[in-house]
Amino acid sequence: MGVGRAIGLLLGVAADTVAGDHKRGVPAPASARGAAIALGVLADRLGKNRAALRVLGTGLTTWGALGGAGLAAQGTMLARQLESEDFDAARDGLAELDPRCTDSLGGVGLTRAAVEAVAGNTSSVVVAPLLWGAVAGAPGILAQTAVKHVKGTLARRPKRSRPLSAVVDRTDEFVDLLPTRCTSALTVAAAPVVGGSASEAWLAWRRDSAAHPSPNAGRVEAAFAGALEIRLGGRTVYPDRIQELPVLGAGRNPDAGHVTRAVELSRLVGWLAAISAAVLAVVFSSPRRRR
Repeated sequence: MGVGRAIGLLLGVAADTVAGDHKRGVPAPASARGAAIALGVLADRLGKNRAALRVLGTGLTTWGALGGAGLAAQGTMLARQLESEDFDAARDGLAELDPRCTDSLGGVGLTRAAVEAVAGNTSSVVVAPLLWGAVAGAPGILAQTAVKHVKGTLARRPKRSRPLSAVVDRTDEFVDLLPTRCTSALTVAAAPVVGGSASEAWLAWRRDSAAHPSPNAGRVEAAFAGALEIRLGGRTVYPDRIQELPVLGAGRNPDAGHVTRAVELSRLVGWLAAISAAVLAVVFSSPRRRR
């Protein structure tokens, strides 16, 4: 079962790379990807004693949940728009990846937000589905994706139920506890490949994320900031609140080139996560683990 799950995860990553949605970084349950998740979970459940069907189920569910190709395409487009100073288009593109208000953001603010969005989505739509898929198979991917979708939907509503939002936020924090830390660790490992600094990524992750109000959100952003040797964080406006977030990293303000490098870093972290998830799938399903 473990080898089949690992193969399914890798097939899903390959499918996302080849036939990814190049317009959206976060898959929507109503789309073809949502249907793939549903069909994948069904195939996984029906194929309990059929290895090929379980591989297909895991592969479909993984492809449906992953947003790596879309995130890379959106991030690349944002970099081009920022480079050409087409800020109106950049605001619209950023709104697809992040719930923050973009109307008042200028060039520096948009660039900072773009790098933060690429970093955060690397964890939520790439590493987290793969990790939960390795641990719990197709049902784990379904659960993680559902929580993320509900949180994203609520975050974009100016008026929302506070008790419901609190429950969803706490659930999302739990679901993201391990993925964000894995993403940060992989960012440290991948930083030198994109011309970044592994030591600065490690330092920013350990030093700056502790001051962030969320137990998860600042960690990946801090690691990306250190890896790219730039400064992120600061005042962030959401539909229902304004947050004065801590400064992450100790470098200079980012420019459009850093958004491109963030996309490259995100891609590499995604592939490292895929390999790690495949190994974990085998380990978690070994006969010794099942005893």
